[in-house]
Amino acid sequence: MNETTTPEMTASEVRHLTEDEYPMMLVLSEKLRRFVDVTGRFGSWFMIPLVLITTFDMGLRKTGEVQIWMIENLSEYFGSTMLQEMEWHSHTVLFTLVLGYGYIWNTHVRVDLVRENLEFKKKIWLEFLGLTFFYIPFCLILAYFAFIYAFDAWKINEGSASLVGLPYRWTIKSFLVAGILVAILAGVSVWLQVAMVIFGPKNLRYPLMTVEWPEEEGTKIEGKERLDLSKAEDLIELKARERAEREGTTSQGAG
Repeated sequence: MNETTTPEMTASEVRHLTEDEYPMMLVLSEKLRRFVDVTGRFGSWFMIPLVLITTFDMGLRKTGEVQIWMIENLSEYFGSTMLQEMEWHSHTVLFTLVLGYGYIWNTHVRVDLVRENLEFKKKIWLEFLGLTFFYIPFCLILAYFAFIYAFDAWKINEGSASLVGLPYRWTIKSFLVAGILVAILAGVSVWLQVAMVIFGPKNLRYPLMTVEWPEEEGTKIEGKERLDLSKAEDLIELKARERAEREGTTSQGAG
């Protein structure tokens, strides 16, 4: 028994829901979560151009005349200014699109000096109040000013402050708007789930994004299953046992 069950409720009455049994609030929460997850995974791919462009830029700077030749004969995009701007453009896309992803997987930074020592009911209420009065309203304000920021850049066709920089600054500023909107969807997804925990039936169980059910306390860390090394099987012993079993099977077959 825990703080999510009533005194009359027994452990046998706790029911784990399948996705087909989800009520409407959880269905909507799950759809939003999946969208945020796909968006975050897409955004994470921008780590590749970020690393490649940064490495290429650092190497090209040391070549001197080679870089000048490449700019004059191949493309102006080989200039250090453009390469550096492409670096922070890639970083902006990466950072903004994974904001919501980090929240739904509970991998963002938390200052848990207080929260970690609270009981489940207080944690879930803290999450609910934080989302309702801080996270979602703050992100809405950010989205408003980010939209103005991007719209003004589009209206004046803003380019780089450098004469040899990238044009169309509004494109990268638009990703800031998109990233914040995805973060809002992540907050709404978690809010729906948390509201279901607080106001819905107390005997239902389903995967939670940012907290753990009392009976699962300590089994996960940063949204992933915690590995107990004292109970984990030794991989070397496991491989040795599998090899011995294969050799035993082979020898029996040959006999």
